Amino acid sequence: MRGQVLGVDVATGDGQISGEDGTRYVFRPEDWTDRVGPSVGALIDFEVDGRQAKRIYRQPGSYTAKPPAPRSDRNKIVAALLAFFLGVFGVHRFYLGRIGSGVVMLLLTCTIVGMVVTGIWAFIDFIRYLVMSDDEFAARYQQA
Repeated sequence: MRGQVLGVDVATGDGQISGEDGTRYVFRPEDWTDRVGPSVGALIDFEVDGRQAKRIYRQPGSYTAKPPAPRSDRNKIVAALLAFFLGVFGVHRFYLGRIGSGVVMLLLTCTIVGMVVTGIWAFIDFIRYLVMSDDEFAARYQQA
């Protein structure tokens, strides 16, 4: 039977296929016959065993969707506001998980010259966060 991959759990490799008969079938990573494995949107050919898809083959030249953009639990507006109001202390860097540069900013702030440097640095970060796309922000500052 032919079908299309609807979704794949990246942690387990399990997923669902929509068959040409309108039924959804589940699969496990070991059901794939190629090394590439499943990807959302891929057109496939497979055998049916109840509600389980077995011996799954990717159709040559089939559509493969881009992986979903990473999501971040951090908010770029919050990061920008922290950079603007508390940036000289490196608070926005700590918020984004950049502990090393946050400590450097905090230590530099102890001197007058260092405060000017961190003020400029924080303002540049403020502007960067505002103009950065949501996808780029999420990819750059995703939680590890």
